[in-house]
Amino acid sequence: MENTREQQISTLLSQESAFRTRQAIEAIYSPFFRSWDDVTSLSKPMRERLAGAVSWNTLTMTTALPSVTGDAWKALFETNDGNRIESVLMRNSRGQLTVCVSTQVGCAMNCAFCATGKMGLVRNLSQDEIVDQVRALHDLTVDANVPGEITNIVFMGMGEPMANYEEVRGALQVFTGPMGIGTTRITVSTAGLLSGLERLLTDPLWPPVRIAISLHAADEATRKRLMPTTAPGFIDDLVAWSRKYAVAFPEKRRHLTLEYLLLSGVNDSESDTWKLVDLARRIDRVRVNLIPYNATDSGFSGSSEDAVRRCKDKLEAAGITATIRKSQGGDIAAACGQLAGRGN
Repeated sequence: MENTREQQISTLLSQESAFRTRQAIEAIYSPFFRSWDDVTSLSKPMRERLAGAVSWNTLTMTTALPSVTGDAWKALFETNDGNRIESVLMRNSRGQLTVCVSTQVGCAMNCAFCATGKMGLVRNLSQDEIVDQVRALHDLTVDANVPGEITNIVFMGMGEPMANYEEVRGALQVFTGPMGIGTTRITVSTAGLLSGLERLLTDPLWPPVRIAISLHAADEATRKRLMPTTAPGFIDDLVAWSRKYAVAFPEKRRHLTLEYLLLSGVNDSESDTWKLVDLARRIDRVRVNLIPYNATDSGFSGSSEDAVRRCKDKLEAAGITATIRKSQGGDIAAACGQLAGRGN
């Protein structure tokens, strides 16, 4: 884990009072400042020292595309070493804003339906690079007069969060700490890397945010076809882990979400639905989020609206809470599975 800005500030101001160091750290995450020059509560010499040693931003936003419907914006960022990532700002039905953040440049999971997976993995993002996606999109809301407040964060952009555990954990600590986002308003979505999932169960530094598992098939053979990194015995291991999760996070609001992308002729038959029902029944405090397919060049086709509705009805008839995700940003390639660092 590379040195964060907080660590850089603490080192640079080691001879100053703890109060001044705290002021400088809090300034980075304040929505009211855009540079060290703005932090006038610090002396000019101190601001100059900080500006010369600690980057205010680790990303440069090169493009921001609004959707035709006005409920999503896709931002293309360039990192300091010339890599490109994408993030998405979305508005929900209540007018609140959610930021979908990326955790890696590319992804090693190679999921068959996902544009990001076709990139391969370039590198992990740092804690600051993850956080700065939200900071930059907040500034976009101000500059573009986008109404609403950023209240939610989802780790569903480019990359596999559990494959970048330490940096994701650090970003979560910032979001839930100085940036003031509630833990139940943050969701980390993972393809199911059990090493990371096991680790968070006993990690005192991992904030109790929501966890979503990208399932997409309730039998191992189909899941292996869609998600090549699926380990043997994954379904049973997931059930076993979920029971430990229910013990470690017993609050009712800490439910698990199973994400299920519906693909025509692949995982949307009646048999597939009953397998999903049977699996969901084995997991405590579970919800199923059904995801309509967003077109990529994968060769798959999305299930019909009727098929999606039938799946939801069967789940609910079995007593399982089920939702259908509203697709946003499809016209700007900003929807689930479409991010590929292109900005168009």
